[in-house]
Amino acid sequence: MGSVEGERTASGFAARDPSGFLSPYTYQLRETGPEDVHIRVICCGLCHTDVHNIKNELGMSNYPMVPGHEVVGEVVEVGKNVTRFRVKDVVGVGCIVGSCKSCERCETDREQYCNNRIWTNNDVYSDGRPTQGGFATAMVVDQKFVVKVPDGMAPEQASALLCAGVTVYSPLNHFGLKKSGLRGAILGLGGVGHMGVKIAKALGHHVTVISSSNKKREEALDHLGADDYLVSSDDARMKEAVDSLDYIIDTVPAHHPLEPYLSLLKLDGKLIMLGVINNPLQFVSPMVILGRKTITGSFIGSMKETQEILEFFKEKELSSMVEVVKMDYVNKAIERLEKNDVRYRFVVDVEGSKF
Repeated sequence: MGSVEGERTASGFAARDPSGFLSPYTYQLRETGPEDVHIRVICCGLCHTDVHNIKNELGMSNYPMVPGHEVVGEVVEVGKNVTRFRVKDVVGVGCIVGSCKSCERCETDREQYCNNRIWTNNDVYSDGRPTQGGFATAMVVDQKFVVKVPDGMAPEQASALLCAGVTVYSPLNHFGLKKSGLRGAILGLGGVGHMGVKIAKALGHHVTVISSSNKKREEALDHLGADDYLVSSDDARMKEAVDSLDYIIDTVPAHHPLEPYLSLLKLDGKLIMLGVINNPLQFVSPMVILGRKTITGSFIGSMKETQEILEFFKEKELSSMVEVVKMDYVNKAIERLEKNDVRYRFVVDVEGSKF
């Protein structure tokens, strides 16, 4: 089973207060239990949610906090009941590390919606210990919430799929939007949005990127392979696109009008919200009623879907656009992420960083 007896200390970078500044932090990991996998962290992605948490923008942060929920690492020890993983396997850990395991949602592979889910960081395990994320040298995680990284997939590529990738894949899977020939749009071209373009194109969809300016037109069309590009303020082009889309994946994490985008949907079209927005959004009901349109949401993905998106990227030979940085650059990376100055995901090289 492997053993790391006496090596239960983890070194990470933690926020101590709402400034969000990360600095070295040492803490104790729990002993590897019967269902646990002890992981040496190789790398970890940086997500907008990490910024919200370390800066207490959602009003529920606990400090000190080690962020990071797109974790890839190597198994160094497994508990006696672990059957899915072996020492030296390369594995991933996403947004949650626990749930009740007994409710209907957990028993039907929808554990991300469990009312007792446990976040990968800024939460508390059932034993009272705080959860700490992947900006650290090691983690101990219940095997249920660990996925296998396909052989040959680069760790930094796998990392970006564990939150951003599965967040787009899950609604396409759940709402029956995986068949080829559909016409879809990605609203907002950031870390999640760029995944949306890649996944939708690989499924055989006609993909339009909708953005607030022309700034990302070349990237969307030439680098990511989108079929069309709409600037939301271009009234003439938006009018041409009315009643043309089967779905819109809305990744924008800030307040924005819905009616311009609802008008683009066909009969029975779906506007799928992925961005976290704390202010109420508005629309007039005829926009929905007269086209039997749906405004819905989706939250990350199940462990089953997380494994599926990893295998999908391997099968289709897809890659994410990431920028790999060391831990000593992480505070600068956070500043840049807040300015949307990244194409399209920062991944921290934990293994190659000094603590």
